[in-house]
Amino acid sequence: MPVAPRRTGALPSDCRPLVASTDEALLDDLLGLLAAAGATAELTTGGPALRRAARDAPLVLVGADLLRSAPVRTLPRRPGVLVVTGSEPAPEVWAAAVELGAERVVVLPRDEAWLLERAAAAVRAPARPGWLAVVGGACGGAGASTLATALAVAARAAGVGEVLLVDGDGRAAGLDLLLGAEHAPGLRWPELSGLSGRVSGAALVAALPEAHGVAVLSASRDQPQPVPADALLAVARGSRDSGLGVVVDLPAHGEAAEEVLAAADLAVLVVPARIRAAAAARPLLASPAGAWSAAVLVSRPVPGGLSRADVAHLVGRPVFAELAADRAAVVRSERGEPPAVGARAPLGLVSRQLLGRLPGRAA
Repeated sequence: MPVAPRRTGALPSDCRPLVASTDEALLDDLLGLLAAAGATAELTTGGPALRRAARDAPLVLVGADLLRSAPVRTLPRRPGVLVVTGSEPAPEVWAAAVELGAERVVVLPRDEAWLLERAAAAVRAPARPGWLAVVGGACGGAGASTLATALAVAARAAGVGEVLLVDGDGRAAGLDLLLGAEHAPGLRWPELSGLSGRVSGAALVAALPEAHGVAVLSASRDQPQPVPADALLAVARGSRDSGLGVVVDLPAHGEAAEEVLAAADLAVLVVPARIRAAAAARPLLASPAGAWSAAVLVSRPVPGGLSRADVAHLVGRPVFAELAADRAAVVRSERGEPPAVGARAPLGLVSRQLLGRLPGRAA
């Protein structure tokens, strides 16, 4: 049964750190520390309240006494989970903390100063999960990179928070070109190919080139090389879990496709209105167990090509949106300008339709 919260302020419920413990001495210490950080705790010992609050709380403090309880062990992984103990942790506490995906094991009173600073930062900027969108092309030259860039720029213009644009192909020309950021300082894939595990989205964005409000992790034209699947997945998941909006330009085939697409909130497959392109798209979408099976379809008309209805018939999937020709797109790209995403721009119209498909967002 949940313990009644002790309230000393008026913070919204989704801005209150969550404390899960039955250890009264530990609870008293934690409540005092959180109060000093300007935070009011929500307390629970488990049950549905734990899962609900753990989803939205800016920080989750789990007492070592509850680490082996079923409600705690089944919590979904998320950033901002701390295990707290009032004594030096035994080996089984460390093992359970790793299994939970905890950010740190906090030992009181030794780590009081660190916890005070961490709690204050969490309340100032609650860590809400962001979103992950993946854009791919049914064939080469489909226009997936341009649409991915437009989607990132449109998301930033819509005020949804920080956005990261990620090149999923380390041998491509580089998405920084489409943003005009090829000379901007920052890291490219060759310097980050060893990433794995948990990645801090804020730290990553600070190290990357930025243009037009969008951070970009791009391929390197000087050192073209494949993007390791583990590194791509770590960047995509870690940045999304850190609260960023993430757009990945992903090759339709490859080692990383399955896992990145499984983590995506939105997958988009761009299909030029040609018979060969539609034929290439059909097997990607047809298998219920396939990596692209949940993707929405965007068709791109070409002179003398198929109609929207023809594309849908050949692919076996309704066309979600049709990307009209944008004569300015090539010119803007050559000038180092991002795709136009204004109210009447074709890429802007489709991007806003796609943003409307993301969880919790209206078209």
